[in-house]
Amino acid sequence: MRILLKVNFDTATANAKARKGTLGQTIASILADIKPECAYFGADHGKRTGFIVVNIDDMHQIPAVCEPFFLALGADIDLVPVMTPDDLEKAGPGIKRAAKKYGK
Repeated sequence: MRILLKVNFDTATANAKARKGTLGQTIASILADIKPECAYFGADHGKRTGFIVVNIDDMHQIPAVCEPFFLALGADIDLVPVMTPDDLEKAGPGIKRAAKKYGK
C-alpha cells in the first residue's frame, strides 16, 4: 500500500542540525533506511516539510517508517493512503457500486 507521509520537522531541532551541518545527512540516512518511492521537500505551515511516498505491505511497518523522523527531527507526521492512476482505475467498480447505492 502506498502511503504519503507529510513530515513537518520541528523547527528548533532542524535548526540545531542545520547549524551543526548534519540536517541533510540525517534526512539522507532516514531515506536510505525507509527506501521511499519518491521524496520532495518544501515548506508547509512555515515548517520544513517532507512529502514522502513509501510502500508498505503491512501496518506493522508504520513505526519503522515514522520513528526515525520522530526521534531525529521531532517531527509531526500525517499518513495518507494514496493511489496511482492504475490503482484508481481498479477502484472504479467499487466507486460505481457506492455511487449507485449511496449517491441518491
